This record gives sequence, structure tokens and C-alpha cells, in this order.
Amino acid sequence: MARVWAFLTNTRGGARLHWTDWASYAYLTLGIFLMFGPVVWLVMSSFKTEADLQRYPPTFLPYQQQTVMVDGYDDPLPLFRMTGGEYEGQVLAQLRRVGLQAQMIDPENPTERLRVTIDQREPVDRIALATENYTDLFERFSFLRYFWNSTFITIMATALILLVNSMAAFALSKYEFRGRTTVLLLVISTLMIPQTVVLVPLFLIVTELGLFNSLWGVIIPGAATPTGVFLLRQYMLTIPDEILDAARMDKASEWKIYWRIILPLSAPAIAVLAILAIMWRWNDFLWPLIVLTQSENFTLQLALNSFQGELQTDWSSLLAMTVLTLLPIACVFMFLQKYIATGIASTGGK
Repeated sequence: MARVWAFLTNTRGGARLHWTDWASYAYLTLGIFLMFGPVVWLVMSSFKTEADLQRYPPTFLPYQQQTVMVDGYDDPLPLFRMTGGEYEGQVLAQLRRVGLQAQMIDPENPTERLRVTIDQREPVDRIALATENYTDLFERFSFLRYFWNSTFITIMATALILLVNSMAAFALSKYEFRGRTTVLLLVISTLMIPQTVVLVPLFLIVTELGLFNSLWGVIIPGAATPTGVFLLRQYMLTIPDEILDAARMDKASEWKIYWRIILPLSAPAIAVLAILAIMWRWNDFLWPLIVLTQSENFTLQLALNSFQGELQTDWSSLLAMTVLTLLPIACVFMFLQKYIATGIASTGGK
């Protein structure tokens, strides 16, 4: 930790900061603000009530209007501080509002009703977290069911991607056969085909196979990716062929060479592809939207879409759901992101 702190506080000017030090710190601060500012704003907004989200101008911290219980009234009444008129400076509770007029009472003297205009008051706010935005998610709909669907699709799809892509990369990197370069070019050329072009034929194939409205209908079509094949092939080219020849002399089968030699030596590239595959499948929205129609099969991404209606949007629940959806993928990236730089650099995909 001491070495890390010494590296972070190392300056060109020594005890006195050089102008390049100021420029570097300013640049890094701006970068941190641009990268994490929207995320922090999202998290803070997820703890705001629906009324606080509609506030203008918007506030960074979540606020809730203070209320008071008054004798003779069953529900708590919102408090307002008078900013003008004959009641200026007093804190009154609102009974009802009609247009630009509001009927108020003094909590100390609830028998007398007062009429004020709404431009002569401001709400009495306090910083408070609307934790019910998160707790209501588990009561209003099957959040855990959607979470399990997303997790199952992500894990199974990632496992298939690693298996199929590593096999293809092994064949294209270590086997000599006629047309190997042509096959590789065909695989890479599929990167230039947009996904929307193949949606209709892919949907027809999935329907004919009986996978429509099934989680496997979302998993299987993405089992092979040209990016994964190219990434693993580039790394496997660095593995010496002499190791494979020595294994064949020891009567090792091709499957054993693949499983015992190629996969362990390709662990850095496989880790990179695993991270990318998890991010791709967890955030996938378009293909699950086409294949899945029953709500019990929805993923978290599709469940997010259910909060947006034709006339209104439940922003408080939508933001809370978004934060919960981002947490797993953020944790995966945060703890495994070091493998991305090292793995991609070693595969030649700079």
C-alpha cells in the first residue's frame, strides 16, 4: 500500500508541484468525473421518491418532504415554510391544494384554517433515502426469477462460447489443412454483418427447432462468435508446436491435447473471452426481446422495459432496478478487468 501511495503522489517537481503535475491531476480529475459522475448520479437518483425526481432544478442528494401528525387527521400532513405574505417565516401544514390556492393549518393551532397562494411557500425538506424503491421490487414482481433467468443464460452461454470457440481456434491454429485461411477469412468476415440482418432467418430457425419462448433459444444461437475465435486463435499461435508433437509421441489423443495442454496454456485469453462473453450476454436485450414472450422467462433487461408505459414511467423503480442490474456485471469487471489488458496484449489484438 505504501508503494501504491508513493506512486500516486509522485510528482515531477518534487515537494513543489510542477505545472505538468497540475495538468496531469486536472486531466485525471476530469476523466474520473466523466466516467463515474453519471454512475454516481444514477445511484443517488435511485434513492429518490417519484416527487423528488420531478423536482426542478434537480438536486444531487435525495430529499423527502417533512410531514407532521396533527390531531384530528389520520394521515401525516406535508410541511411548508412560508416565504411571503402575512404568514412569512411560519411553518404550516397543508390540508389540500386547489389550483394556485392551498388550505393550510398551523400544527400548533389546528382548528384555524388558513388560505395561502402556492408561490408564497416552499417545502420543508430533509435528506432521506427512499429505500422502498428497492424493497418494493421484491414485492411487486418476481425480481429473483428474472435474476435467475439472466444468470442462467449468461453462465450457459459463456460456457458454450468458451467451448465452441476454443475448439474452432485450436483447429485453425494448430492443424494444417487445405482452405484453412479461407475458413478463417469467412469467420472474420461475419464481423461485418450487422445482427439485424440475420434476425429473421435466425428467428425462423429457432422456431423450427422448438426453442421459441425458451431460455435455450436465447443461449444456443450465440454459441459461436467470430471475435472469440479470432482472439483465441491469435493466442494459440504463440503456443509452440513442439509441445503438441511431444504429446502425440506419448500417445496422447487429440482431445487430451486440447483439454490438458491447449486450454491450460490459453488460460489468459480464455479469461478475457469469458469476461467479454459475460458482459455481452448479461446486457443483451434485442434477441431475448424477440425470442421470449412469456413474462416468467424474461431477463432483467426485459424486466426493465416493463417499467416504461405508454402514458407514464415509474422512474423510481426503474432506476433502482437499473442499479441492481448493473451491480453483478460491475463486480465482474472490477475484479477481473486486469485480465482484459494482459490477455488482449498477449493475443496480438492491440
